[in-house]
Amino acid sequence: MEDSSSSYEKFEIRKRNPDPKTSVLLVIDMQNYFSSIAKPIMSNIKTTIEICRKASIPVIFTRHSHKSPSDYGMLGEWWDNSLIFDGTLEAELMTEIGRLKDEKVVEKNTYSAFQGTELEEFLVEKGIKEVIVTGVMTNLCCETTAREAFVRGFRVFFSTDATATSDVELHEATIKNLAYGFAYLVDCKRLQAAFSKN
Repeated sequence: MEDSSSSYEKFEIRKRNPDPKTSVLLVIDMQNYFSSIAKPIMSNIKTTIEICRKASIPVIFTRHSHKSPSDYGMLGEWWDNSLIFDGTLEAELMTEIGRLKDEKVVEKNTYSAFQGTELEEFLVEKGIKEVIVTGVMTNLCCETTAREAFVRGFRVFFSTDATATSDVELHEATIKNLAYGFAYLVDCKRLQAAFSKN
């Protein structure tokens, strides 16, 4: 997504940098199904991942898919014929994202990366207190995960240039809402500057 900082500037009254010692990078649903939405931010996502790896921040990927009607939940009603099914090419992570073999993948079947996944327990066990959210779609899985992280007591950092969705208005609405009540905003430049000081 293009930088639209002027549209959310008035809501971004809190600024802070992540602490690399207690942070994790969440890369949400960079799957073949979302390739058309994800491609415009691929460079920024890869840059963000590289910045975090260099700062020794763990990278966790999520993968959204459904195995049977029993796990559709409300998404079955909402998206009907647009569900992503496990075992299909569409459900796989995009190869160009460059996930390393030892980097964790969290399997999920709803918007939240926390719902029914044991992600929270994993983060607590590792001493993680902050999450940096990137990926797709800004206003669905990324936003829901960010809000859930916040209410579960994690400090949230939300990328403005390494998240994307189907419409710029939806992207900007999410950024405004999260800046107002849930997350510190970051982008590639801010993260690079923040971690180069350490």
